[in-house]
Amino acid sequence: MGITNFWVYFAARPLFWIVITLMAFLLATALNRKARGSALLHPVIVAMVLIMGLLHASDTDYDTYFEGAQFIHFLLGPATVALAVPLFDHRERIRRLLIPLVVACVSGSLTAVVSTLLIGQLLGASDALLLSLAPKSVTSPIAIGIADQVGGYPSLAAGLALMTGVIGCLLAPLVFNILKTRSDTATGFALGLSAHGFGTAYAMQRSTLAGAFAGLAMGVTGVLSSLLIPLVVGLFGFG
Repeated sequence: MGITNFWVYFAARPLFWIVITLMAFLLATALNRKARGSALLHPVIVAMVLIMGLLHASDTDYDTYFEGAQFIHFLLGPATVALAVPLFDHRERIRRLLIPLVVACVSGSLTAVVSTLLIGQLLGASDALLLSLAPKSVTSPIAIGIADQVGGYPSLAAGLALMTGVIGCLLAPLVFNILKTRSDTATGFALGLSAHGFGTAYAMQRSTLAGAFAGLAMGVTGVLSSLLIPLVVGLFGFG
């Protein structure tokens, strides 16, 4: 009875969910280390599954969870800004590769949205779904804004962006092995471009150099996509 009362009291406190979030991530990180860094057990993915399972089992709505864990959400901003530190450390290398990096970002952004719209149309997807899919390769906050601008569903766009990040992390090691790509510069940039936040976190595990180029790709791709996607969507006859 005492344990039950403690659970009811503690679960009602905002502190509870921030503790649960940190514990889930620590457990997920430990599992990932035991799996030798396997993308299948990426800490973010495992932590998400654990927290979702607990929310479902305890019949807790997302608003209640977010009220307690919103401080971690607040830290997302400073953490994103902190990506500038490794970028500054490798600024000379970035300056030398500036033109290839810009070309890669433009071509990657266009390929992502054009291929998505073409495949979706071939499979008979609705216009609303296509417009929600268009920004799938952009980090979630930007994807939400783009989807709202072009007429898609922001919440669906956010979910699809997360799924894209997860799939990108899962497939990246296989693609790198097939292409025999070992460069931290190339692998990091590819991860940031195609798998945004998830890819950047995964690249950081490989090396600070890979993380720096992943953060660069994620930021530049987000800016370019916010400009290019509305234009591409217009060319496809939406809106």
